[in-house]
Amino acid sequence: MLIRTQYLNQLIRSKDLNLIKVITGVRRCGKSTLLLQYKDYLISQGIIDKNIIYMNFESADWYSIKDYNDLYKHIRERYSNQKLYILLDEVQNIEKWEKAINSLLVDIDCDIYITGSNAYLLSSELTTLLAGRILTIKIYPFSFKEFLLEYPFNKEEDKYEKFDKYLKYGGMPMLVNMNDNEELMINYLNDIKEVVLKKNVISRNNIKDVVFLDNLIKYMSSVIGNLTTPYKIAEFMKKNGSSITSETVDSYLKMLENAYFIYRVPRFELKGKQLLKTQGKYYFIDNGLKNVIDGISSYDSGSSLENLVYIELLRRGYEVYVGKYDDIEIDFIAIKPNEKIYYQVSRSILDEKVEEREKKSLLAIHDNYRKVILTMDNVKNKELDGIQVINIIDFLMEQ
Repeated sequence: MLIRTQYLNQLIRSKDLNLIKVITGVRRCGKSTLLLQYKDYLISQGIIDKNIIYMNFESADWYSIKDYNDLYKHIRERYSNQKLYILLDEVQNIEKWEKAINSLLVDIDCDIYITGSNAYLLSSELTTLLAGRILTIKIYPFSFKEFLLEYPFNKEEDKYEKFDKYLKYGGMPMLVNMNDNEELMINYLNDIKEVVLKKNVISRNNIKDVVFLDNLIKYMSSVIGNLTTPYKIAEFMKKNGSSITSETVDSYLKMLENAYFIYRVPRFELKGKQLLKTQGKYYFIDNGLKNVIDGISSYDSGSSLENLVYIELLRRGYEVYVGKYDDIEIDFIAIKPNEKIYYQVSRSILDEKVEEREKKSLLAIHDNYRKVILTMDNVKNKELDGIQVINIIDFLMEQ
């Protein structure tokens, strides 16, 4: 089992801080495994088993816990004046769970870790009750480097063939155990899609128009990397026989975002230094999930590369925006407190016209921040007028 050091270290560094550690991410991306790995770490540090409470609310073991009162009583009864380490997996399944969390923090000596597959965790009463006492740890599917460590490749496969499989199937952790069997992997990805939609979107939001939801995600998978708005989407749907409104489209998109299934990337006006409310781009949490919706045979596309780069930038802790400078668009602006990088993503820039187009977007920005073109071209240490040109595989291997 792969130890996901990046995330585990975040939990280790946060141990005993007077904060609720909130681990979020799409279903089956590895939250439960991470929590169990952290439990093993606690035991290795001498924390005795009776002082560690691990509860996975996807398990039938905890069907008797119906609401916050049951949860509070169960944990309170385990307390014997020794610090408890409380690990609650998929806690959003418990009604008004945040009340139990708040009471436990007040009433006993404890260190609390919770996971959930819905952004409701961060927008619920918890944030009101415990303002300033939450530490969020965002988990993503396997990076390419993690995929390389775990996937059962043939010895003859080179880095491009390995990358091709990552681009096609994505990084959902369980895929690496399926012996490179395409049928199994596609069925599994379809299963994840259905579980996310049914449990985190349809059931949670009491959606009635499931057909429209299905049509919406199919449409969104086909327009990755394109600027759009709920109004434009509604107009397209109307042409195809739907009477849906832009308000309904916006509502459904937010539900998908809350399930960590898709991400909206806002536009940033570089001249005015402000976010633009109109238009944005949407990307999927994982290329494999996108591909089973859009058609697995069309996985090898520029939009797939763009989707992959976007999620990688999030994984590295950047805030990411689509850039706008006059009438020029920059694929991504990646920002950290003391860092800003502009990225263009292009399958190839060997064609002179394509090279000029990608350069033009970046050269229009007159500042000293790093500017990068990511491409599948076989390049090494290449620069064009001060712009770095980096092979996407090499980019993914940087960290």
